[in-house]
This record gives sequence, C-alpha cells and structure tokens, in this order.
Amino acid sequence: MSLRGKTLFISGASRGIGLAIAVRAARDGANIAIAAKSDQPNPRLPGTIHTAAEAIEAAGGKALPMQVDIRDENAVAEAVKKTAAHFGGVDILVNNASAISLTGTLDTPMKRFDLMFGVNVRGTFVCSQACIPYLKESAKAGRNPHILNLSPPLSMKPRWFGPHVAYTMAKYGMSMCVLGMAEEFRVDGIGVNALWPRTIIATAALNVIALADPKKGRKPEIMADAAHVILTRDARSCTGNFFIDDEVLASAGTKDLDQYAVTPGNKQFQPDFFVD
Repeated sequence: MSLRGKTLFISGASRGIGLAIAVRAARDGANIAIAAKSDQPNPRLPGTIHTAAEAIEAAGGKALPMQVDIRDENAVAEAVKKTAAHFGGVDILVNNASAISLTGTLDTPMKRFDLMFGVNVRGTFVCSQACIPYLKESAKAGRNPHILNLSPPLSMKPRWFGPHVAYTMAKYGMSMCVLGMAEEFRVDGIGVNALWPRTIIATAALNVIALADPKKGRKPEIMADAAHVILTRDARSCTGNFFIDDEVLASAGTKDLDQYAVTPGNKQFQPDFFVD
C-alpha cells in the first residue's frame, strides 16, 4: 500500500485536489511531475508549480515542476518525455486539471465552451495519449500503472444537464475516456478509473460557484486519501470504476470522516454535482 519510488504525472497539481494528491503520494516517497499553467503568483489563485514543488519535497517526495498547457499536444508530449527521462519512466497519470462554468446555453460564451472542452476533454485525452506508451512499459516491469481521472459517474438524468449542459458534457467527456480506455488497455494491465467527491471540496474552484459554501464542504485531503487507495490497488483487477471518495475510504476501513470537515463537527455537508 505504498507509492514509494513511483512516478506520477499530475495535471493541474499547483493547487487544490491535484496538489493534495501529489503531497499524499510524496509522503510515500513518490516522484511527482507537476504539469500546470501557474508559473507566477496570482492573488486570486494561490499556488504555483514552484510552491507545489516545495510542498511535495517537504513531504518527502521528489518534484519536477513544469509549466504546461495541457491543450497543447506538443507541450504535453515534451513534458511527459522529460518526466520519463528525469525519473526513469511514468507509472501513474492523474487527469485532475479542469475548467468550469455553471451556465446555461445562452449564457455560455463560446470562448468558455472551448476552454472547458479544451482542458477537460482534450487535455485528458492528450495527457493519456502521451503517457500510455510509458504506462505500458510500467506494466511490463510490474509497476502497477494507473490512470485516474477526476470526473463523475456517468448519468443520463436530465437534472444534470439542464442547468449547465456545456459543463456536464465536458466533465462527462473525461468520464467517457475512463469507460473507453479501461476497456482498450485492460489487456495491457493499465488500470483506468474515475474519482469524484460526494460533497463539495473546499478549493479555489468554489469561488466561481455562486451557491457553494466552503464551510459546508470537506478538505481536498479526502480526495487525496481516496486516490491513494485506488492507486495502490492492483491495476489489472481495479479498472473501469467510477469511485466516490467516501465509499473508497470506507472500503479501506476509514469510516470516520470528521478529520476532513472544513468546519469541525459539521454533519450537514453540501453535496457535489452528479451524485444521486
């Protein structure tokens, strides 16, 4: 149950859930490639690839910070190649980077539509495509390779489409990558799964969600601990799943989730989207 010596390529790992997953892996002694756009500090979005690298190394891991626009296939291919050269391979891909706009059809500018599809769907596909040859080599070496997408379980209920159809399609695009790639690369021994929170997670992303109350949410560490459980499971048998964070932790014996509450003692959490 350790990621020691494993190499993770994590998109959007400069802050939030991506950084929490990176730090949790670093505590095992993992190598982390940070692929994100934030190179300079932004007062509205704290955290850069450099501060993330500092946190990862302070936790006991090794970091490779890289400024990467994951929509650019050439930049991603170069970053993955650099990661493999620096650490000796790639064992795990975490498709965490995402763009959000909870707007209806008439209120979604095409620029925002293109950003969501560019980051969520194209970015996930590009990063997966670039990493898979290395993940196949990892499988041959018995290193238990995984792809983990931070995306929701697929549901065709109209309630998840009506208020924000563009965002739903973009997130479900990530989930469809899980559905397809899990089957496509099952024979290669690459585990491909999705992970999604039951409650809202207190990250900077909540700033663009009008009715979200971080005080009624959980910390990113719940997603990091759930991801750790998934990424240490046998990739050949654990694939094609759409996991929910608290269910993953319960399956690993962690049922007391009080430590993850933003507000200590709170029992009334605000549910996230896409979880019935």
